[in-house]
Amino acid sequence: MTSPGTPAEPRPSAPGTDPFATGYGTPGPGTTSGGTPPATTRPARPSRAGAAGRTLGRGLALALLIAVTVILVLFIVFNGETVPISLVFTDVRAPLVVALLIAAGLGALIAALLGAVLSARRRNR
Repeated sequence: MTSPGTPAEPRPSAPGTDPFATGYGTPGPGTTSGGTPPATTRPARPSRAGAAGRTLGRGLALALLIAVTVILVLFIVFNGETVPISLVFTDVRAPLVVALLIAAGLGALIAALLGAVLSARRRNR
């Protein structure tokens, strides 16, 4: 027991349980020499659930591709009549499907260019 005027001796703590440890010096249990926890390793193969999800996704993508192809073929067959198309400087006659596909292609090109511009802006911020 100590008297009121003398300081108490510090108690020794168990190894690796020092509440004032900074991670420098000797490593505690479960740490590497730098005081950091050891790196965890990932499993070599993906889980079965992940592989099943990718297989399902590929099947769904294939089904969607086939459906879009069938719809596109039907679109071409039912829009084969010739229509007048008024361009800026001239008028031409072409199948309706050609006019619609050109308009869709130009729309996709504009959307892709706008997406590229917005992506470049985000990268440069």
